[in-house]
Amino acid sequence: MAFSPIQASKDIQEKYRRYLSTIFCLADDEYQKQFTAALKAAPFAKGPFLEVTDAFETAETVQELIDKGELPGRFKRLKFHTDRPLYRHQVDALRKLSSGRNAVVSTGTGSGKTEGFLIPILKELVDEYESGTLGPGVRAMLIYPMNALANDQIERLREVLSGFPEITFGCYTGQTKEQFKSALADYKTLNDGHTPLKNEYISREQMKKAPPHLLITNYAMLEYLMVRPDDSTFFEPKFIGHWDFIVLDEAHVYRGSTGIEVSMLLRRLKARLNRPGIRYVLTSATLGGEDDNQAVASFARSLCDSDFSAEDIIRAKRIIPTRTAERKPPAEFLWETRKAYLFRRRGRRYS
Repeated sequence: MAFSPIQASKDIQEKYRRYLSTIFCLADDEYQKQFTAALKAAPFAKGPFLEVTDAFETAETVQELIDKGELPGRFKRLKFHTDRPLYRHQVDALRKLSSGRNAVVSTGTGSGKTEGFLIPILKELVDEYESGTLGPGVRAMLIYPMNALANDQIERLREVLSGFPEITFGCYTGQTKEQFKSALADYKTLNDGHTPLKNEYISREQMKKAPPHLLITNYAMLEYLMVRPDDSTFFEPKFIGHWDFIVLDEAHVYRGSTGIEVSMLLRRLKARLNRPGIRYVLTSATLGGEDDNQAVASFARSLCDSDFSAEDIIRAKRIIPTRTAERKPPAEFLWETRKAYLFRRRGRRYS
């Protein structure tokens, strides 16, 4: 089905209303009803507005990468568009990380940075599944500076992993309930009564019993995971030997005192894991231009205490779309469309 901006706008507004109705829960039933009714009537947004974004150079499709042997055959079970070309920087990130190097994916907003690290991580998880060695334990930790970004990633993973229940994922933040029963009640409230996927862990007790393959968190919670005895499951000997990736999204926020704090935290994590081959992925839309690659590599080395070179900085390759002669300029096209619409409303034929 084609993407509908109108429906997407409605869905966003509805999710925001549902979020507000659950986070602000009034003890008085009558007041709660009035509050819910007011939320339904309140105009939360204008638009939607259409924005012209950059066009990026494309490369192989998922199917072509499978045919080349760069992705495993069962990768098709994941909910990616197998026949849609990936961006060049997404394929570059796959090859860089698959070679054992670290990477900084520094491309513009809306350029698919998530796929830049998600595809390589899932490739190795599918490889492990095909080899019969995919047991419980974290393979990749995805660190986000805000819970809202972590929650967005969970929604993306629900979509991608809906056809691959053997790969597990979970979000462990301050909002994550300890007991499954209370976590399930919250989940149903926030998701129109739907239940989580079999491979989505929604409570702390689930993740402590069998750590998910993809663990989404923030750096503040990572600190707690490292010091609280109750959370030591993630670092037990039977699970600790599987960690392969640490992803830091929006890496540009880790500057100043926050950067120092996170840098020291990552060094403690590195010592705790004792995994020399662990790979780091940093993503950001605002880490300078190609002339700054050396400085970006230096920043990544200092933050992660791992080897980064200028060649590990992956940039998007932008292209300028060309307009064919028979096409009308956008302004003229929109005006012609508007005139045709007005004529139809008045019952007249436009030619």
